[in-house]
Amino acid sequence: MTTSEEQGQLRPGLRQRHVRMIALGGIIGASLFIGSGAVIHTVGPAAVLSYALGGLLVVLVMRMLGEMATASPALGSFMEYARDALGGWAGFTIGWLYWYFWVGVVAFEAVAGAKILQLWLPAVPQWVFSLLLMLLLTGTNLASARSFGETEFWLASVKVATIIVFLVVGTLFVLGFWPGAQFSAGNIALDGFVPNGPFSVVHGVVVVIFSYFGAEIVTIAAAESREPATAVRKATSTIVWRVIVFYVGSVALLVMITPWREVPSETSPFAAAFDRFGVPAAATIVSAVVLTAALSVLNSGLYTASRMLFALRRHGWAPRWIADTNRRGVPWKAILLSTSVGYVAVVMSYVSPDAIFYFIINSAGAVALFVYAIICGSQLRMRRQLEAEAPDRLKLRMWGYPWLSWLTLIATLAVAASMLFVDNSTRAQLFLSLVSLAVILGVYALIRRTRARQGE
Repeated sequence: MTTSEEQGQLRPGLRQRHVRMIALGGIIGASLFIGSGAVIHTVGPAAVLSYALGGLLVVLVMRMLGEMATASPALGSFMEYARDALGGWAGFTIGWLYWYFWVGVVAFEAVAGAKILQLWLPAVPQWVFSLLLMLLLTGTNLASARSFGETEFWLASVKVATIIVFLVVGTLFVLGFWPGAQFSAGNIALDGFVPNGPFSVVHGVVVVIFSYFGAEIVTIAAAESREPATAVRKATSTIVWRVIVFYVGSVALLVMITPWREVPSETSPFAAAFDRFGVPAAATIVSAVVLTAALSVLNSGLYTASRMLFALRRHGWAPRWIADTNRRGVPWKAILLSTSVGYVAVVMSYVSPDAIFYFIINSAGAVALFVYAIICGSQLRMRRQLEAEAPDRLKLRMWGYPWLSWLTLIATLAVAASMLFVDNSTRAQLFLSLVSLAVILGVYALIRRTRARQGE
């Protein structure tokens, strides 16, 4: 292990191809392969609009984050920008909220992956699979940053390749160029484009906005690459086409391939589409892809949570021992603490699925919107400071500043507020997430008061 003088030093073990694939795959989660069917049933063909509007919001937030990250690459990314621009309370809050979100996601994805594995090996209990998946990905993260990057590269490659194949074959299918297919693009307007009313589109935005969360991971991972500013600039500049192609394009094809009322909502609509293409064992193949997507999110979640925790320690907002790194520059104690919470949550998913596990998952439900709102506020303040003190550092600028920055902040808060009116599940997520926010703000106030008494 490292000496105390060496604490706080991470090694740039990520290569550019790792960062590029993290940028590509980070925006594709299992929710696209499974959850898009439920969104289509809720909204109808206009689910395309829901994904486009949600994607637009994420594109704008990522542009703002990209502006700050290229001007000042930093471990902890938006946590550091929030601290510098808005004050300690903002950095502490966004850092711990983000950490809490990802340790919950780690547990959720371990359970989701276990359910898929149990379909193939039903004799093995789900908790065994969950434990094995957690141990496997904990091992890759503990090995080195390069080990994490290599694992993520191949897991993300499967997701990206699957989407590309679907886009190519799906386009040929809806145009009638695929064997046995007829021109079916008109299905997108079947029964009207917005059959469930305009508010259903807003409902869809509330649901899909969380599908995009994870795009910002690249700004954290870039800090462990050799050219962080270049990596962030490329990743945030290309997110527009990634959102349009991967999400909006895929959902548009789904409602063209199959009349929207026939799109499955409980199982993967992609499996149903590949079955229409005549691909043998389509359901099994897509299940394997969903498993890799779950593992990818689990892998990234452990990495991101540990790096955020490591960055929090630099300001005394986490225990001192979190700063310990091994000889490969890996913050092993931060990883173990993050994964231990995941193990507890996995246990709770079987011991108390309707109470404790429900609280863990849902109390982080609206965290993405809280994080986006603080990023917006940070960019508004930091941009003003940079223009006054160091305009040459603004190598990537937010479009339409300051008006579009303010509009993005207002839209983010509006989406959060609309969670009150969608359904009981989103309302519960918002309330429980506000509880998490209040607890973290309360802890920060206690820390400030304690330090003030100690004269720090």
